[in-house]
Amino acid sequence: MTIAVKKNLVSEAKYTLKCPNAMTAQYITIHNTANNASAANEISYMIGNTSSTSFHFAVDDKEVIQGLPLNRNAWHTGDGTNGPGNRKSIGVEICYSKSGGAKYKAAEKLAIKFVAQLLKERGWGIDRVRKHQDWNGKYCPHRILSEGRWNEVKAAIEAELKSLGGKTSSSKTNTAKKTTTSSSKKKTSYALPSGIYKVKSPMMKGASVTQIQKALAALYFYPDKGAKNNGIDGVYGPKTANAVKRFQLMHGLSADGIYGPKTKAKLEVLLK
Repeated sequence: MTIAVKKNLVSEAKYTLKCPNAMTAQYITIHNTANNASAANEISYMIGNTSSTSFHFAVDDKEVIQGLPLNRNAWHTGDGTNGPGNRKSIGVEICYSKSGGAKYKAAEKLAIKFVAQLLKERGWGIDRVRKHQDWNGKYCPHRILSEGRWNEVKAAIEAELKSLGGKTSSSKTNTAKKTTTSSSKKKTSYALPSGIYKVKSPMMKGASVTQIQKALAALYFYPDKGAKNNGIDGVYGPKTANAVKRFQLMHGLSADGIYGPKTKAKLEVLLK
C-alpha cells in the first residue's frame, strides 16, 4: 500500500535560506532527529525558524510530512555549500529517536517502508541510501548507530524494496549515463602529488596542496563557494583535512583526513 505524504512546504519567500538550489537528487540520506517531537512539529519548526538547516521529510510513528520540494536542495548533511549530501540527496528524518521506545520503533518501521517507496518511484536500488555520517562524519542517525543496526536497517529497506517489485541496485543504464556525464566534466588533468599530507605545524602548503584541493573540488568534496577562489588556497589546514576525511568516508578508506597513497589512488580512479 502506498504511503500517503502530507505536505507542509516552506514558503517560496524562504527558499534562499532553506533550499536555494535546484536539485536532481541522486541519493537518500537517513537521519535521526535526536528529539522527541512528532513529524508535524519537526516540519513546522524547520520551515518556521531562521536557521538554514533543512530537510525534505520527517517520519514519525503515524505519518510522513514533507517540508521541502524534491526539486530543491536541503542543508542537512554538513558537507558544505556544494557537497553532494547537501546538493544531491533527499533528507529523511526519523522522529522520537532521543528516547527511543515504541514510538521510535514504529517511526523507524514506517521510515523503512517510505524510503523503499522513494527508491521504487525513482528506479533506484539500495546503493542510493546513505546515513548522515557518510557525508561529514557526524554520528547520525545516532540511535541506529549506537545500537549497531545500520546494516540491519539497510537490509530491511532492501527487503521492502524487493516486495514492492523494485530493483536491488540502480539501473546500469542510468549509472553509465551519469559516469559519461561526470567524466565529460572532469577533463582537467590533476597532477596529484605522492607522499603524505596532513595538518601539522607549520602548515604544509604549496602547489601540491592546491592540486589536492582542486581534485577534491572536482568531486564536490571541497565546497567553499563563498570564499575567494572557492577556498582553494594551497594550505593543508583543517578545512582540507575535513574534505579528505569526507572523501575517505564515502569511498571505504580509513577516515583520518590524511592524504596518502590510498587516497591518491582513489582520487585518480574517479578523476579519469
